[in-house]
Amino acid sequence: QVHLVESGGGSVQAGGSLRLSCEASPYPNRRTCMGWFRQAPGKEREGVASIDFTGGGTLYADSVKGRFTLSLDSAKATLYLQINSLKSEDTAMYYCAAENICSERDLPSFLSGALNPDYWGQGTQVTVSS
Repeated sequence: QVHLVESGGGSVQAGGSLRLSCEASPYPNRRTCMGWFRQAPGKEREGVASIDFTGGGTLYADSVKGRFTLSLDSAKATLYLQINSLKSEDTAMYYCAAENICSERDLPSFLSGALNPDYWGQGTQVTVSS
């Protein structure tokens, strides 16, 4: 069982930045993928960024490339999502997710949702005003 706790959401103006955090406990095993999904009202959940916890490989959705950046503090088992140049369409609830028995080659399936991650955080709201 992996417990994920997100933080860092908030209300910002378009063009601003936010950094979301996701702390995992207990410490993830060597074959874990983690990532961020988002869901806006009336829309389907969308995978935006994912990482192989051990190898550090990353995969981003095309819609966020160049604006979203993942980083990992392995010592703290904390995943960060830096979001720059925020747009109104980034408004959504952002969820951290994790899947065991997963490696870099599984990131496309993880990000698409096909892998259906086993563990989810409670979500953190990002609201962007224009």
